[in-house]
Amino acid sequence: MNENTLKRTFGMREAVTITVGTVIGVGLFTTGANVVGTMGPAVIIATFVAMLISIYPALLYAEMGAALPYAGGTYKYAAMGIGKPFGMLAGWNFIISLVAVTSGEALAFSFYFKTLFSAFGMELPISDRMLATIVVIVFIVTNVMGVEMTGKLQNGFMFFFWGVAIIWFITMIPNVHLPYFLEMPAFMSEMTPLSFIAAVSMIWWCFAGFETCCAMGEEIKYPQINIPRALFLAPFIVFAVNAAFQWFLVGIVPTEEIASLTTASAPFAEAMTKAGILGFPLALLAAGIAFGGDFSTLNASIAVPPRYLFTMARDGAMPKVFAKIHKKYQTPYIAILTLGILSAFLIASNSMIYIASVSLFADLFYYVLGIAASFGLRKKHPEIKRPYKAPGIMIGAPVSVVIYLIMMTQLDKEALITGVIWCILGLAIYAICRRKYQGGKAEENEVVFQVQVPGAEEKKKMDREFKIWRNVVAIAVILVLLAYGVAYIL
Repeated sequence: MNENTLKRTFGMREAVTITVGTVIGVGLFTTGANVVGTMGPAVIIATFVAMLISIYPALLYAEMGAALPYAGGTYKYAAMGIGKPFGMLAGWNFIISLVAVTSGEALAFSFYFKTLFSAFGMELPISDRMLATIVVIVFIVTNVMGVEMTGKLQNGFMFFFWGVAIIWFITMIPNVHLPYFLEMPAFMSEMTPLSFIAAVSMIWWCFAGFETCCAMGEEIKYPQINIPRALFLAPFIVFAVNAAFQWFLVGIVPTEEIASLTTASAPFAEAMTKAGILGFPLALLAAGIAFGGDFSTLNASIAVPPRYLFTMARDGAMPKVFAKIHKKYQTPYIAILTLGILSAFLIASNSMIYIASVSLFADLFYYVLGIAASFGLRKKHPEIKRPYKAPGIMIGAPVSVVIYLIMMTQLDKEALITGVIWCILGLAIYAICRRKYQGGKAEENEVVFQVQVPGAEEKKKMDREFKIWRNVVAIAVILVLLAYGVAYIL
């Protein structure tokens, strides 16, 4: 193995939690919850559509991630499938997307962390931006200190979040009013097809990142098995969690008050305040969101983008300094530090809507390139061994591209301008680096991995683990759908 490769440490559980942890956080508890204020009980339709348009792209990434288990995910796939400049643009936009998520998540943490104290009548004398910056610095340090620590923290944060969520759900059931599910807000009659697409786009941002484990493919054990399995589960886990929390938002907020969630910085705290639910339930929710949902997303979103920057630098598409690995911890520490600092600059904007819009543009753009790359890889590299092969690519890939392009038409103008400027900057850096390193040997196929196959006993253990995950996720999705069905029927 090349000495400039990363260490394979993650199993399927970490592949799932690092992926889901990246996704479940700032979107669900801020802009995604704002859409509940826009759509009321009809939000489940937008959430279901967002899941549907995520499933097939997840299968395409399952194919590419299993076949090409590199750090850098979409960057590598697009470079090999549709050309190096497109690969650079894909990686470059993935980076700014998760840097924006990091910034938004840090601000969301500060909102809910303060709510934890305000639930008991205490106000913290510290600004949101300062608190957000401090927590980003903490996670930069833990990520530099090794992928083992990143994985352990991620598992801890996610299971803490799920545990608190279950307890909160149980305590909140007596406060849910089923008639609210039959009362559509008056302004819903004004919703047009375009505004519905815009709402779906903001809900879909709560799903964006469903392929995150691909970015850490170089650090996942048995990626030919674990990456597809993580991606089979991810969209359904995200749907179940989003739909469950949305159900409670709709059920506790009176219909005439629900519009107030549209612009709330901490919609769940706003909802509980409107419903008069304070004290322990509010503190429990704030703790679960801050130390579970927010921390899991911060940990993952600070860990993942540097792997893209690291791989791009190793290939000569970015300055070589970003390809440096810490001698003790075997992490791309220069890349981690640099992107952490960039996150701090975005935090200074203190605008969740702007941050979300920038991230959404980048997400949609790099997914379009990633989906196109899956098609290109089939055509240009039929010789690549594919442990998993997505069905119906001739129809599924073009349809997915069209859907994502349509969603891009509904983005905020400022986000589009920022996205275009970011792309131009990336292309300029790429052109300089290619000219500087063109005489070197850094090419996308330079790093070759030996495919490891698990032993019989280990494979049985992996199969049992996946079966448990699959059954639990299926039950969660069914229960959430039944909850909505029962609310409408009763």
